[in-house]
Amino acid sequence: MAPLLDLRNLPDADLVSLAQEGREAAYRELVGRYERPVFSLIFRMVRNREVTEDLTQDTFIKVLNHIDKYRPEFKLSSWLFKIANNVAIDHLRKRQLDTISIDGSPHARSAAEIEATSFDVVARQESALDEMEAKELGSAIERAIQQLRPEYRACIMLRHVEGRSYEEIAATLDLPLGTVKTYIHRARHQLRDALEGLRE
Repeated sequence: MAPLLDLRNLPDADLVSLAQEGREAAYRELVGRYERPVFSLIFRMVRNREVTEDLTQDTFIKVLNHIDKYRPEFKLSSWLFKIANNVAIDHLRKRQLDTISIDGSPHARSAAEIEATSFDVVARQESALDEMEAKELGSAIERAIQQLRPEYRACIMLRHVEGRSYEEIAATLDLPLGTVKTYIHRARHQLRDALEGLRE
């Protein structure tokens, strides 16, 4: 009798092939590998733990329903993040939600989650006055980001919070590279205009 296959050591592409054959254990292993990063991406966009849990579940339901459409020439993580991002953007289009907190999400349960959901605005502060001004600027940035189109918001999030390259953003959002650069340029321009009154 052939030994049991150790799914934990299989490359993503092999796991997908098994999942496409209907092997439930392979699909569960894929979920186990990517549930946390998908949750993190969505959490940074919607800032609500319960909503993020629901949207993460929706993402993996879509993954399961469309696993046969995955093409191995693309990185699995990019394909998954594209689905997760689309789920989050659809949600944001339906509801006006905060997207970024300067001090981290109010729903964060650990120091790591606070760090992961915070938005770095200025360098280390030197005085209480500087810190207060930074918090005011952070609040203004939050409000300005909330006014961006969901597509612009997603690009800004992936670029400045996730630290992704333009190429990775293009793959994640399934957009041409030039469109990603245009969205980020326009988003930055809109943010600059919105924050004009705060300049010294």
